Amino acid sequence: MENYVLFLMIATLTVFSPGPGVLLTLSNSIRHGASGATAGIFGIASATFVVAAISASSLGVLLATSTVAFTILKLIGAAYLVYLGLKLWLSPVVSLAQPEPSSRHWGRQFFEGFALQLTNPKAVFFFMAVFPQFVDLSSAFLGQFALLVTTYSALVVAIHLIYARSAGLAKAWIGTRKGGRVVNRVGGGAFICFGAGLAVASK
Repeated sequence: MENYVLFLMIATLTVFSPGPGVLLTLSNSIRHGASGATAGIFGIASATFVVAAISASSLGVLLATSTVAFTILKLIGAAYLVYLGLKLWLSPVVSLAQPEPSSRHWGRQFFEGFALQLTNPKAVFFFMAVFPQFVDLSSAFLGQFALLVTTYSALVVAIHLIYARSAGLAKAWIGTRKGGRVVNRVGGGAFICFGAGLAVASK
């Protein structure tokens, strides 16, 4: 149980750390309202199960040992981040006082969050590096694996919802047309920078 509490603390700090996923949640919340960011949040959380499964499989070992495999996934992830950045940069300014309806875009937002997490090789290495430290090999692996991954995914949902609500509270500050343009430019530029950083990152 002490190990689980330690994992909980590490996972909480990791999820709270600003990154592409947090930025996606904030931009969705600003454009569609806090409830409109939910689809992307669940996309990120769902992909966590896939990433964790990859990290526990031979594919995870391949990504950790093969420079070519790592580079391919890294470049795919970087390209996707740049795509999201350009898309946000070029998006028309939305009045934050009247968020753009998101009901028709639920599937698209879910996919964006899912793909964002899935194409992040750093997430695979996080699970490969952290998970083994909290698994008792003398006990059933599947139950421990399910507990850790479910905990991490639940933290993603809870913490990203906090970010989404926080973005909603900031609307009064960035609710002008000029503010909306700044949000698009800053958010899009940040995505592009994340993509560039991932493209040049080493293992």
